[in-house]
Amino acid sequence: MDGHELTVNLVKMHTTELGMQRIQRNMDLGDIDLVAWCKHKVSKTDNVVRRGKNWYVYADDCIITVNASGFTIITVHKNK
Repeated sequence: MDGHELTVNLVKMHTTELGMQRIQRNMDLGDIDLVAWCKHKVSKTDNVVRRGKNWYVYADDCIITVNASGFTIITVHKNK
């Protein structure tokens, strides 16, 4: 799997306050642990692609963008 490096480093995944705001705005998930939600999505998919400095995780109905060097969740968008 292309995203093996990302999945073995799930514990390092985190986001910033602005990242949380972007994810909440884009996905309207309510009051949940957004980082845990993203980690769960990443752990359940095999569709992970690295392009340049970011990982793109295609899971269910969303695309999660994660910085490859720091494992920072940048944003999540609905997959249209």
